[in-house]
Amino acid sequence: MKKKSLNKDLSIILPLVFSGLLCIVSILVLFEKLNSLPRFSERLASLLNVFLSISGLLSAFILAYLAFAVMALKKNRTSAVGSLSTITKKMHDFRSIVELLMRSKMWLPGLKENVDEEYDGLTFFEVKEFYKGKSKLAIEFLQENHNFSETENLYLELKSLLMTSTKDKKVIEEVYYPQIYNKDILEKWLEHKCGSGLWYYFGYKFGSFKEALNLDAVFERHQDKIMVLANTIDSTAFEDSSFNEVFLSKLGEYMSKEVMPKLYQFQAATNNKLPKILRYLYVIFLIISIFGILLPLSYLLFNLPAIVLIISYSIVVSVVFYITTTVYQFLNIEMQN
Repeated sequence: MKKKSLNKDLSIILPLVFSGLLCIVSILVLFEKLNSLPRFSERLASLLNVFLSISGLLSAFILAYLAFAVMALKKNRTSAVGSLSTITKKMHDFRSIVELLMRSKMWLPGLKENVDEEYDGLTFFEVKEFYKGKSKLAIEFLQENHNFSETENLYLELKSLLMTSTKDKKVIEEVYYPQIYNKDILEKWLEHKCGSGLWYYFGYKFGSFKEALNLDAVFERHQDKIMVLANTIDSTAFEDSSFNEVFLSKLGEYMSKEVMPKLYQFQAATNNKLPKILRYLYVIFLIISIFGILLPLSYLLFNLPAIVLIISYSIVVSVVFYITTTVYQFLNIEMQN
């Protein structure tokens, strides 16, 4: 990954260096000719109309593209905001289900006390990332025989879904339902496929865990509430479901594969930052406007020395060189993001 990132940086930096060198060399060569060749300033001035036309067309094209891109971005963002509200509500309802499951009596006796008290402050993310060596408590947790048939891992996973920040160590008494979920916690949920544990424990491997997960111990009124919340999430997907291991398996798979990725996607789409390609083009537009249009016009209006044209020509030529050598790379990077 580091090598790939380095290659990307070099593909942008090297053209910048060469463009800078081209600009300096052009200025020095043209300035030398200005001093050595008679009437060279008139030759520079004779190219001014062509130069202004090219710079103007290039600036107009970039400005039109920027305006079109920003309008399209605004339209997509407006659409994403509407979708984000719906998908965020789904996440809220799922976390309400998780809260009911966590506070239920379906867990083996002593499991909650063992995780919440003996391993107070330990998070599911630390356990999953034990190999990084950042948490001695996580290593101790994995090495100890808990006698809970490994359901303590599911408990920790569900616990992580009630947190709203990667810095959280405990679940607060009243679970917080934010308008916008923290990007860091979303990335952690996606990275460690939080929610898929329901599919694994109640679906794929339920035969191994059914003695350790007593669904009948969940209060009936809570079972009814869970089913109402599930149908609010997706009435089609859970239309004929009843509270059992099949339903919980289906719910976990649905949330980890459908809802969480879309939640991250829609939140990213509502980000206020302009894409790098648009910021790149805006800088190009500014440079061409200043040195390709405003400075040459100032030369005409105020009868400035010919060195002004030399600087304008050199900078614009080097910018055009930079565009031709980097635009593909910028587009490629944007497509990968």
